[in-house]
Order: sequence, then structure tokens, then C-alpha cells
Amino acid sequence: MKLLKKMLSNKLLLLPAIGLTAALSLTGCQKKEEGLTELTLNEVAHSIFYAPQYAAIELGYFEEEGISLSLVNGAGADNVMTALISGDADIGFMGSEASIYVYAEGAQDYAVNFAQLTQRAGNFLVAREEQPDFQWSDLKGHEVLGGRAGGMPEMVFEYILKQNDIDPATDLNIVQNINFGLTAGAFSGGQGEYTVEFEPFATALELEGKGHVVASLGVDSGYVPYTAYCVKKSYLKDHADVIQSFTNAIQKGINYVNTHSAEEIAATIAPQFPETDTINLVTIVERYLEQDTWKTDTVFSETSFNLLQDILIQAGELDAPVPYEDLVTTEFSLNAVN
Repeated sequence: MKLLKKMLSNKLLLLPAIGLTAALSLTGCQKKEEGLTELTLNEVAHSIFYAPQYAAIELGYFEEEGISLSLVNGAGADNVMTALISGDADIGFMGSEASIYVYAEGAQDYAVNFAQLTQRAGNFLVAREEQPDFQWSDLKGHEVLGGRAGGMPEMVFEYILKQNDIDPATDLNIVQNINFGLTAGAFSGGQGEYTVEFEPFATALELEGKGHVVASLGVDSGYVPYTAYCVKKSYLKDHADVIQSFTNAIQKGINYVNTHSAEEIAATIAPQFPETDTINLVTIVERYLEQDTWKTDTVFSETSFNLLQDILIQAGELDAPVPYEDLVTTEFSLNAVN
């Protein structure tokens, strides 16, 4: 938590100086001439992992709900939370650990989670050689390219290690100084014996003959509330109708991916991923479908929230649990499915 606190603090101090002109031009809940409400969504990453969201965009579900959506790639939870706190984004989409950190630091206008999207981790363990009989104990004594301390990818990875009686600090060497999205390149260049990768990087390493997926963190960690949508408490109070419309659109996207084939989903979201060819896109979507990545609704349950807090406490990023009723609302999710 200290790392994220420092990152958030530094970024917020820089806001007045850099102006964030481009972001400011997108923000605010304003009405367009054609009657749609302009809304800025800042996402933690642009990944096939979030297919229901992109299906909702491509199928026009946001417009059906009266929303003109501007999508910004924050490239990391710290950046997304900074944009949300500063008002440069209306809605943040990231791991809910960021909202817990901000609340635990005593923020008054903290972020409230109103809709969960993914229920499993979306990353995979890639090895240099095929290991059809891989066991997590195989990582002992080896170097693994991991994620930032305090972030969901790294914490879920360490959670799995501990579940398999592996000490993340002493039984292996986890490299954590490589920026998000650059680990695949470092691995391809020869660093590390294993790497933890999101798609499309895991599949790309396989296609290049540089690596092989040997385990799914989503499967081995079980059901974890990996990513959710949140807004500042003040925004929620003033724009409940907009949040309901947004949640309705996401629910429609969830309904779509849960009732269509990988080929159909890939074709729908393809405009969002022009750099990924159709065959690879289908392969990645199928991989996520098979591991039951997406929920059937956006309800963020108290059980899931408590599991997330247990992971944070085990990782040493949270001293004590924070109240579910302050940081999560299910009102909009329940309305969206009824």
C-alpha cells in the first residue's frame, strides 16, 4: 500500500503543473446536442480480458442507454485512481484494491465500487519450455518476471504461491521493476525463466516460439473480484441515473459474451484490437471463456470483497479490513438484472 500511496501522492502533486489538458477536455457529465450524456471511462489496461465492456461499446449498448462514452487507457491502477480523484475521469475501471487503499488513508470523497466485471485473474504463467506436468513448486529457485507490489496481478500470483506452500520472498526471485506491459519484451529478450502475462502477450510469446503457457492464474486462484467499476462518492450522489445507465450497458455486454461463441465475440470486439489477427483473437477469447472469466451479473458481493481484503492483508498491503458497505454498492447491479 505504501508504494501506491507514494505514486498517487506524486501524481496528484503534478496535476496542477501538467494541466492534463487533453483529459480535461473529455471530462464532466455533460449533455451533447444529440441528447447523449458524455462520460469518460479510464480503464486500467486495454485488454481482451475485458471483452464484455468492448462488446457493449461495439454493439451500441452505451448509446442505447443514453451515453456517449470516451475511453481512456490509464495503463495502471495508480494512473486510473489519480484520474478519478482529480476529476479527469468520471468512472474508473481497475482492481478494487486501489479504492481500498484510498479509503484506508482517510480520503473523504473516496471511490465507491458499483459494478464488478471479471471474477477470475486474467493472466497466465509462461515458461521458456513446455511443461505439461507443471507444478507451482517448479518455480522454486527460479526467476519470474512479476508485477508491481500492491497491484492485483502480483498479489494474486503471491496468493497462489502461498496456497502452494511457497514463500514469495525466499523460495524464488520475483522481478518487480519492469513496467506494466513490458515484461513480455524483457522475457523475449532473455530475462527471467518464467513470466506472468496478460493476453495478448501470453499467446504472442507462444506464437513467436519464445514461451509456453503452463498455468492459468485465473484457474489456480479461484474466484477473485479482479476488476470493477468505481466512482467518487460525490459523483455517485449527484449522477445516480448515469451510473444506472452505465451499469445497464455493461450488463448487456455481459449477457452477450455469455450467450455467444468465441468466434462471434472475437468478431464483435475486433475493431478494439486491430493489431490482433482473427485467429489469435478467437484463441484468446476461448481461453477466457473456458476458465469462466466473466460474471453473469455485475453484483460485487461481500464475500468477494472480503476475499480481496484477505489477499491484501496476506500481501502486507492492508493492516485491517475496511467496511464493505462504504466501498461497495449493489443497487445498480441489482436493478440492471431485474
